[in-house]
Amino acid sequence: MAKNQRDELVFVPLGGVGEIGMNMGAYGFGPERSRKWIVVDCGVSFGGPDLPGIELIMANPEFLEERADDVLALILTHSHEDHYGAVLDLWPGFEKPVYATPFTAAMLAAKRAGDGIVENVDVTIMTPGKPFTVGPFTIEAINVAHSIPESNALLITTPIGRVLHTGDWKLDPTPVGNKPTDVARLQAIGADTSLPLALICDSTNAMKDGESPSEAEVAANLAAMIAESPNRVAVTTFASNVGRVISIAKAAEKAGRHVVMSGRSLHRITGIARELGMLEGCPPLLDQDAYRTIPRNKIVLLCTGSQGEARAAIARIARGEHPVIDLTAGDRMIFSSWAIPGNEREVNDIQNMLIDKGVEVITQKDGLVHVTGHPRREELKRLYGWLKPEVLVPVHGEAMHLMAHAKLGREEGIPNVIDARNGDMVRLFPEPMAYPAEVRTGELYLDGLVLCTPDESGVKGRRRLSFGGHIVVSLCVNGSGQVVSGPDLVIEGLPETEDESLTELVENTIAGVLKSVPPKRRSDTEVLNSALFKAVRNEVNAYWGRKPNVSVFVHRV
Repeated sequence: MAKNQRDELVFVPLGGVGEIGMNMGAYGFGPERSRKWIVVDCGVSFGGPDLPGIELIMANPEFLEERADDVLALILTHSHEDHYGAVLDLWPGFEKPVYATPFTAAMLAAKRAGDGIVENVDVTIMTPGKPFTVGPFTIEAINVAHSIPESNALLITTPIGRVLHTGDWKLDPTPVGNKPTDVARLQAIGADTSLPLALICDSTNAMKDGESPSEAEVAANLAAMIAESPNRVAVTTFASNVGRVISIAKAAEKAGRHVVMSGRSLHRITGIARELGMLEGCPPLLDQDAYRTIPRNKIVLLCTGSQGEARAAIARIARGEHPVIDLTAGDRMIFSSWAIPGNEREVNDIQNMLIDKGVEVITQKDGLVHVTGHPRREELKRLYGWLKPEVLVPVHGEAMHLMAHAKLGREEGIPNVIDARNGDMVRLFPEPMAYPAEVRTGELYLDGLVLCTPDESGVKGRRRLSFGGHIVVSLCVNGSGQVVSGPDLVIEGLPETEDESLTELVENTIAGVLKSVPPKRRSDTEVLNSALFKAVRNEVNAYWGRKPNVSVFVHRV
């Protein structure tokens, strides 16, 4: 394809740049008015206590919808929720192909079947090392080590420049259940100087010195902890970490133990891994029904719930509510995971319940039982040295991670380090820079079965209700201002003590208003509504110290 003097290669982060999770980025090539676009990743983040009722958060694709005819494809780097979890919610409307590896494609299919999703997407299988063309883009997946199978960086080539989009990666020479990062290919990309190169790079661990420990080190530690325990051993980890599951299964086999699994996601993901030949040589993984038939010192329980999910297996076990499995004093529970920010309280609660049962709880504070799949500073430096990029754009991180990564890139001599956030338009080539543009960004919430904007979600009202409770007053008056029905009263979420009755206080307040407002004025529903609202709210505030949410319904008959 011939170069055009007006051609530009641009990058627009729609999610994941300024926060952890919700990763979604768009690459555009061509003149501004006829630019073609590809999208890399389409992930989610998870609602926390500040978003009551919201399960998932995803990037608003409005910017892409406005250019839908010029959006060519979605390419997925891997199948962690923060990179692919929004595909089935957002992508069917585009009716454009999705490129993914076999494992990611199988994960999408399993998600669709498990969640009963009717909409489907057209998935094209991509293979690392085999470039494919989408419009003006040539794309090559490059294998990288991470904590889920078939993770890839993407080399995106256009007539005026190239991009290495790392996805999630690390330099682990001895991964388990996956191939190591393809260092030779990365070095070859850096050696090719025919086109300038931009690096769009993971910043998650940019504040941590050194190099990330290997998955093989975790496997060795888990094997020792399983072998030395005289009683039951239970392990919880991220279900998607197939390598960790393999390590646990082999450690159990070496110690003469059987692995019993509990948790739907574990069964789903290990089933996919087995179908794709990833568990060859791995001992059988038994269903939870086998738990009671195996001696206490011959079992390793592998269960879901590493993030404190209330309905997951380990939470139910800790509460004593699991129908098949229990842990008792002297058993050992290993949390082979880390608590994602926002989940610490729930994880701690489960650990405390287990400790109260006499279970020995082991976390990453007690030994190397978990490593993340992201590069630390020395790994980033090595990547810079191999690629020799002209441009660096730190992504996948909060402000502190992005700033640390950008500072490191400048210290290492990268000529153009661009500080970007969601919604910025970053020109990579020619003349790299970030510049103002009308880029529409934001979030969408999955609220039950409804996908909506934050303003549409009603979350603000839920916060008010959670703080101030709700008082509902209803009555009917006739044309003469006489009360002919009610007042009826409903109070939710406000304190009631033995010494003082809030219900009685509200009833007396209503009676006082009705007595103080003349009958002719009471027949005006707006006047009576306003008087009751103000009086009830003020009296309860004086008693309680908080202003409740008050709804008054005055009907005229």
